[in-house]
Amino acid sequence: MGIIIKNGIIVNSDDIADSTSDILLEHGKIIRISRRMKTTGHDVIDVAGKLVLPGLIDCHVHLRQPGREDKETIETGAMAAAKGGFTTIMCMPNTTPVLDNEMIIEAVKKEAARVGVVNVLPVGSITKGMKGEQLTDMYELRAAGCVALSDDGRCVFNSQLMYLAMQYAKPLGLLLVEHCQDEFLSNNAVMNEGFYSTLLGLKGDPAVAETVIVARDIELARYLDVKIHFQHISLNRSVELISRAKQDGVKVTAEACPHHFTLTDKDVSSFDTNTKVYPPLRTDEDVDAIKKGLQNGVIDCIASDHAPHTVEEKEKGFAEAPFGMIGLETSLGLVMTELVDKGIISLTQMVDKMSTSPARIFGLETKGVVKEGYDADITIIDPEAEWEVKAEEFMSKSKNSPFIGRRLKGKVDMTICKGKVVYRDYI
Repeated sequence: MGIIIKNGIIVNSDDIADSTSDILLEHGKIIRISRRMKTTGHDVIDVAGKLVLPGLIDCHVHLRQPGREDKETIETGAMAAAKGGFTTIMCMPNTTPVLDNEMIIEAVKKEAARVGVVNVLPVGSITKGMKGEQLTDMYELRAAGCVALSDDGRCVFNSQLMYLAMQYAKPLGLLLVEHCQDEFLSNNAVMNEGFYSTLLGLKGDPAVAETVIVARDIELARYLDVKIHFQHISLNRSVELISRAKQDGVKVTAEACPHHFTLTDKDVSSFDTNTKVYPPLRTDEDVDAIKKGLQNGVIDCIASDHAPHTVEEKEKGFAEAPFGMIGLETSLGLVMTELVDKGIISLTQMVDKMSTSPARIFGLETKGVVKEGYDADITIIDPEAEWEVKAEEFMSKSKNSPFIGRRLKGKVDMTICKGKVVYRDYI
């Protein structure tokens, strides 16, 4: 028995429908879209007054399994994703052990299939053990089902190794995804270098630690004519470099995180360790640049960089606490509240940044659009609903969010993955 979604307003990256539509979902696909549809023999979901979006895609998520199931598991992460409106998430390789071989990738895929909530796509590591010393068997990782390769959590610092990685990845059709951080320049910093790091007496991370890697990889990608994707861009200068590279025809794409267009380094003044992230929270000028980059298309995607940690870890002193905050369940609300509601981007641009562009960049050809023949991955939202972020309502196993207590506008009403309802808001 299929599902008919009735009376929804479809929003794709290129258009908002001017009238309601009915959508028939069967066998994991969008079978038919029409103004009115007979409902006999189908489950019917009336979504009058709601927006129907292509399932959201988060290309930067840490699930911690295997190895740190005390922080997050594939199951709890998938449930958090569904509540946040995501039907597809890409899990980073910095687990224990690292996702650097076929056996580990298969184990992740098997567990994701058992859970069966959302699509979990593994990202393999570029180097073995993420040590930056020896390349992984990229052919093996591609054959095992990796959609991309990254040493996220660390930069591939050795330029020759990155050069070789780009050469090997190109004929395999594998996208390399870079964490831009010169560790020698960062030198164990814990926040952005500037006025507030001086005021708070915390070791500051210089902006050039990010931009020097952005510039290097742009030049490598230009020279080799390959694709490169930059993770969690946080600086005005990085946006400038990427903009110029795109103008020059370099095959570069980039993502930004909600916390980098919502918070600044001033927010670290509370010493809330949930504001300790990498890249660190930056200045007002950088926040404005990220917003502008999303508005004008220089930044292609919005990704959460969902990074769960235990309460005990985050209760350490600011210098000792780990980097990262959770974000799967707050991303849509923050984008709606901080960008869409304030007129910085439109609803269609939001769909592009959170679904259509990630699908395009990572080669997910049947996702990112509400259209006949595409996957039945759909997110239904109430754009006017207001809600408060509460720790006790998180599906994630961890609660490390600086947004607890904040009121947001725009709420997920329902998430449908592969034609099956995997989350519904009954409140």
